[in-house]
Amino acid sequence: MKQGIVTIVGQGYVGLPLAQTAVLAGWTVHGLDITSWVVSAINSGSSHIDDVSDAEIAEMLGSGYRATFDVRSVAESDVVVICVPTPLAEAGNPDLTAVEKASEDIAPHLAAGVTVILESTTYPGTTEDIVRPILERGSGMTVGKDFALAYSPERVNPGDHDHGIANTPKLVGGVDESSTSAAVEFYASFIDTVVPMTGVKEAETAKLLENTFRHVNIALVNEMAKFCHELGIDIWEVIRGASTKPFGFMKFTPGPGVGGHCIPIDPNYLSYEVRKALGYPFRFVELAQEVNSSMPRYVVDRIAELLNAERKPLNGSEVLLLGVTYKPDIADQRESPALPIAALLQRRGAIVEFHDPLVDTWQTENSVIARVDDVYEAASIADICVVLQPHGTYDLERISRHSKVLFDTQGVSRAPAVRL
Repeated sequence: MKQGIVTIVGQGYVGLPLAQTAVLAGWTVHGLDITSWVVSAINSGSSHIDDVSDAEIAEMLGSGYRATFDVRSVAESDVVVICVPTPLAEAGNPDLTAVEKASEDIAPHLAAGVTVILESTTYPGTTEDIVRPILERGSGMTVGKDFALAYSPERVNPGDHDHGIANTPKLVGGVDESSTSAAVEFYASFIDTVVPMTGVKEAETAKLLENTFRHVNIALVNEMAKFCHELGIDIWEVIRGASTKPFGFMKFTPGPGVGGHCIPIDPNYLSYEVRKALGYPFRFVELAQEVNSSMPRYVVDRIAELLNAERKPLNGSEVLLLGVTYKPDIADQRESPALPIAALLQRRGAIVEFHDPLVDTWQTENSVIARVDDVYEAASIADICVVLQPHGTYDLERISRHSKVLFDTQGVSRAPAVRL
């Protein structure tokens, strides 16, 4: 497929880096987004995500990229890629509202011969059972005859400077062979390794397996961290020792909880589909969710325990939280465990403050959390400092010298600190 025109629906953490890679490979790219301020910011040269800088936005604009909220851009496109959010609904079931809306919006504008690809994480069957009927009904065309339809799971890892769109292998599964071939041809024009799958459901499920694997293994070490603490065993030393084995072991580390879109959400899509289609639970996922969801409360209990050792109650103590994003060195706060930790601390009467070099304002459901400017001065005042995300700009040794108690939930500090 020669480079033509592609519309990428959704210009967030997945869609914008994809647009960047495609436009620099010679594609004319329309970045379609329903959020007007996102479109305006991008077209004025300002990025709203960590992994694409303002300078890179300028380069994209100079190479033929434009952000737009005009869905009519789809009509002239050779390829349309859907990269919209797929969160969990309040009941814990998948919320495909954005996928359904995007499909409904683009359907009337699809041209014959177009290739449509869904990248949003979802449960197996979504592409064929939900997206396909919407597109065929709205366009009056038929998949396999008039246009191609495929699924290709996103593999974006925010903050990862080693693995980007181009050098991360890309899975592709179409609803038929011609759809797979069309999608493979598109991605092969700017991605080093494209891996065709035998079917669309296999591609959908592969994404869920990747993140379920991480979810389950993180839960394993989180639970081990709890009982190792009770048994007086250093979990970090245990992990260091086990990591020396050159085969049969992969290192995972405990923490205050899991965040981002992938780990807290994606495995639940698979668990949901298993229960819906087969009528029984995916027990590993549900147990992992239970363990990982318990970590914020465990962290708060440890904070209370550490304060108690200093003859201080949690009620009325000043607790300084360091790093409130979901992973180090990015501003992304999606599903960050810092939020339930802060809410639980407030519920138990603690005075909560925070510092994060990448976050200016932050709040729980009920109140705004005070942000401190001078982390070292604040550390010397607080009754306990809690490292939730060890941003690279933090000098934890210096923070430790200023702190009355430093609780490192990520186990990275070489300074005197209490670890999870």
